[in-house]
Amino acid sequence: MYASKIVMEALPNIHLLGMLTIVYTIVFRKKALIPIYTYVMLNGLFTGFSVWWIPYLYIWTILWAVVMLLPRKMPRWLCYVVYPLLCSLHGLAFGILYAPAQAIMFGMNFDQMIAWIMAGIPFDVIHCVGNFAAGLLIVPISEMLSRLVNKRPVN
Repeated sequence: MYASKIVMEALPNIHLLGMLTIVYTIVFRKKALIPIYTYVMLNGLFTGFSVWWIPYLYIWTILWAVVMLLPRKMPRWLCYVVYPLLCSLHGLAFGILYAPAQAIMFGMNFDQMIAWIMAGIPFDVIHCVGNFAAGLLIVPISEMLSRLVNKRPVN
């Protein structure tokens, strides 16, 4: 996860993290928290445990939790719809999810937090589009990973 972030850093808010979080959750369920938090810790170790890092402690867990709540046996065609949409919605909501921690750490009132969210919308839209494109890979990659790990298909 961390290596994919570094490779794609030149592209603003376009990465494979949401897609990988969903794939790992589909295949590994609770154990997906291991690569998710390994990524979070590596991010802090290599780029600094600063205020920007704190929301990472919960932002990826929210995506993991939503995937955990989805039915495991969805029809394959529905997986091709639900997973990319979920991935893109997480990208679109990233600024909103990030905002409460920023508001608390920087002493923002509610209006300032909303202004901070509004200022980030163009970046969240880019994040949404990039996550949707990456989300199209979720079903084939999760099926391949599942076959490699479990010797059986996911759905």
